[in-house]
Amino acid sequence: MSDHQGLYILMLSIHGRICGTPELGVDADTGGQVGYVLDEMQALARDPRVTRIDLLTRRFSDPGTNPIYGEARELLASGAQIIRLPAGPEHKYLQKERLWDYLDTFVDGALQFIRSENCIPDIIHSHYADAGYVGVRLSRLLGIPLVHTGHSLGRDKRERLIAAGRKAESIDRQFHFPRRIAAEESVLSEASVVMASTRQEVDEQYGLYENAARTHFRILPPGVDLRRFSRPGRQRSSPLLSGLRRFLEAPRKPPILAIARPDERKNFQRLVEAYATDPVLREQANLVLVMGQRDRFGQLSYGAKRVIQRVLDTIDDYDLYGQIALPKHHEPEDIPEYYRYAAIYKGVFVNPALTEPFGLTLLEAAASGLPVVATRHGGPQDIIRNCRNGILVDPLNIGEMQDALRQMLFDRQRWQRASRAGLLGVRRVYSWDAHARRYLAEVERILRRQRKQLRRESAARQGVRRALPTADHLLISDIDNTLIGDPAGLARLMEWLRKHPRVAFGVATGRNLKQTMEILAAHQIPRPDICITDVGTRIVYGNKLREDQDWAAHLHYRWWREGVLQALAGVPGLRLQEKLTQSAFKVSYYVDPKRPPTAKDLQQRLRGQQIAAHVVLSHTHYLDVLPIRASKGHAIRFLAFRWGLPLHAVLTAGDSGNDADMLGGEICGVVVGNHSPELHGLRDKHHIYFASAYHAWGILEGIQHYHFPG
Repeated sequence: MSDHQGLYILMLSIHGRICGTPELGVDADTGGQVGYVLDEMQALARDPRVTRIDLLTRRFSDPGTNPIYGEARELLASGAQIIRLPAGPEHKYLQKERLWDYLDTFVDGALQFIRSENCIPDIIHSHYADAGYVGVRLSRLLGIPLVHTGHSLGRDKRERLIAAGRKAESIDRQFHFPRRIAAEESVLSEASVVMASTRQEVDEQYGLYENAARTHFRILPPGVDLRRFSRPGRQRSSPLLSGLRRFLEAPRKPPILAIARPDERKNFQRLVEAYATDPVLREQANLVLVMGQRDRFGQLSYGAKRVIQRVLDTIDDYDLYGQIALPKHHEPEDIPEYYRYAAIYKGVFVNPALTEPFGLTLLEAAASGLPVVATRHGGPQDIIRNCRNGILVDPLNIGEMQDALRQMLFDRQRWQRASRAGLLGVRRVYSWDAHARRYLAEVERILRRQRKQLRRESAARQGVRRALPTADHLLISDIDNTLIGDPAGLARLMEWLRKHPRVAFGVATGRNLKQTMEILAAHQIPRPDICITDVGTRIVYGNKLREDQDWAAHLHYRWWREGVLQALAGVPGLRLQEKLTQSAFKVSYYVDPKRPPTAKDLQQRLRGQQIAAHVVLSHTHYLDVLPIRASKGHAIRFLAFRWGLPLHAVLTAGDSGNDADMLGGEICGVVVGNHSPELHGLRDKHHIYFASAYHAWGILEGIQHYHFPG
């Protein structure tokens, strides 16, 4: 628990343009999720039980964007602030699909932020898969419960895009679905609770995931800001009419209104075709599409340009001029006016998305007294059930969409019933303050269950600089084929360490402690300040080899050693190693090179039997199964956090697959020249240097490259 009165919630929402006055719709990544996170955050901040809530997002200073996104902090409300951390090129705004390679850097930045604030969050809450990737790692390292909201799920999106005619290989490259889905599986395995907006989201969308069966879900729909969205009242005209006259010959006809960013998944193309091919709709209604913001068409993303160009082509093909409005710009206050405009002229709001995780725009329409036609895939099912304000349709069936639009537009009694029901339903079921109350009840349940564990692990985080009080930098190396292998290089490295007494020296190895001491003695290496042994499952300090009991307690979380042995018994290509190599937190196998199982297959096998574990393959011949919180990289970050060392003050060196996670992020990673092929995939990673020299000479080359310790 934090050391202050009240709850401290740390939220993560990494992609998009997030600020106190959000530019919703400016691009594909700045849509409903951004609005949701900001509204949820401010609702929680209003509750007296919450003392502090921080939202961590990405910092960038792109000349084409608002300068606010380059600011490190932005106050939203009393006790609520946005914290922006660097991840990737700071001068460039990146779409979410391009952020995956920089998420480890974000993890390290988040750790440094938490350490610098000297205030430990009670809860970490991640939004979307990229933040889930970060949240899982922070939760593992700090022992803080993780809450997650998916917003949109990779498996479901992938299936819908394939059903719409896209090729699997193409969308996997474009949207990085394999990485996204792996991150989502990991979140489902480790989160204390996953917040879902609807039962359909749990059953049908999360149901596609292997780890869903072991996940605790909580149905918690978002709210709608009833101060912004309201019925038209007695007004008989709309302030938007003058602007719409540029597009529409008869702007007082009932409008078919759609509001969403220009994204293929929003299915605008079929909506326009449904309108264009129905003579009755064309004769008696207008189509109004609010598709985000655009200054110059050429400056839009490729996906947005593609969507808008197809809509423009369809307008031209069917000669819809005078019947369709496609405004380029709108102010935030215009969105409520669009709903009220459509309600005044007895129109309908339509959400034709291929799938809609929730459907916040449907609630905004309901709060404005505007009936809806919506996709049947996703959250709209629950909204229509609760509010009874519209019709669900198959978004791929144009005829069904046309029928629903005609029913809602031209049956006046049905329109009135749906309008009244929506106004009542949204106030009864959906509000942000009610959302915050239910949210905090769930958080308090989690904290009651884990209070004893949190107190124990919080104590572990108080021991700043106990082990190495004079160190301000840390060099940690793998042993086999990295530290040793060239006696002359090793001697030169030891000499360098003697000349830099403020650089603590450590080793990180797959060997057990006894084997580690033996090989260090055999090569006349002085006993290190720190030894991370057994592939990161054990930490000992100094000449007395004092064990870090807090790290051992940290690793107990969800570890089931016997379950691992049972699950992997009899797997072709695996043979259990000798008893000497095993430990309480490590199960080790030899891998048959003639029929090797993949780490991915073994991970899936463990997941299938409800076992939370981490699989590490080294030198293609050795395989270790560890607790989910264990690895060399996690151990190093745990230590850096405790000692108050920034991660750029840590240099690590390795040569094989079990070194991979200690090399990335903000750490100064060095891969020696004699590395194994398993590390080739790290060549394009941020902040990892591939030395040409072998063994200890490669470490020295890396030291020179980074100007370490500076």
